[in-house]
Amino acid sequence: MEKTAKPKSRLCTLCNEKRAALKRPKTLEQICRECFYTVFEDEIHRVIVDNQLFKPGERIAIGASGGKDSTVLAYVMSELNRRHNYGLDLFLLSVDEGITGYRDDSLETVKRNEIQYGLPLKVVSYSELYGWTMDEIVKLIGLKNNCTFCGVFRRQALDRGAALLKVDKLVTGHNADDIAETVLLNILRGIYSPNAYRGFAREFIKDLERMRPRAILDIIKSGEDFRISTSTKMPEQGICERCGYISSQKWCKACVLLEGLNRGLPKLGIGRSRGINNEHNTNTKQANGTQSLQSKQCGSLDF
Repeated sequence: MEKTAKPKSRLCTLCNEKRAALKRPKTLEQICRECFYTVFEDEIHRVIVDNQLFKPGERIAIGASGGKDSTVLAYVMSELNRRHNYGLDLFLLSVDEGITGYRDDSLETVKRNEIQYGLPLKVVSYSELYGWTMDEIVKLIGLKNNCTFCGVFRRQALDRGAALLKVDKLVTGHNADDIAETVLLNILRGIYSPNAYRGFAREFIKDLERMRPRAILDIIKSGEDFRISTSTKMPEQGICERCGYISSQKWCKACVLLEGLNRGLPKLGIGRSRGINNEHNTNTKQANGTQSLQSKQCGSLDF
């Protein structure tokens, strides 16, 4: 039998010297590892410059979880700041949710990044900010709704950490899969909310990618092309009356959830119900009505 010759490995289409290591869904180019690093960093630099994302002298916090996305972000920000002389003061900002055996290990990675990239590290914890760890919350509520608490608390913890560091901007790392999942979730939640889980969206996107490598990027492009109807009433950004952080309600979601925990009502504020905000509004109306009644009854008496 004649032996069939093995197909020769393709060379990188950019340098035409080294063996191609991957095929980019974005361009369909087959490129080597070194060329991928170069074009990846150059594209990020172009986005930063074209969109004027930063100004010299700004203090920038990098959300650092110890995962691959935030670790790449820390490296790229540090490297481009040095290479292109952005003039930024960079900091690593991590959140310790208090999850035994999970966050402990990832924080060790962040501490290595601190040394490796020479960036100051600030760690804020749920225990310090809220008086609860995620382990304690899970013991109280179980596993079903724990992601609600963790996600809401983490987002505000990043805001609080940024305030402590007195930074001008906070940057976080996300991959294309994350963004495509979010686009799909926003569509699905408006159609059949009970079934719109991130796990379903993730599996669906991976199935699409196997059939068509550019599917993820196409979904992201569709999300960018979405337009909000002029008749749509958008939430107005305000300040939480309790903690002073960003909220579209009188109390932010973190304060509503925390109030529920402290009152022994952990399901308060979960889902679409606004619990404490409705209660707060009702009490305010009742108080105003009582005050008005007292004024009519008491005339000009001083209190």
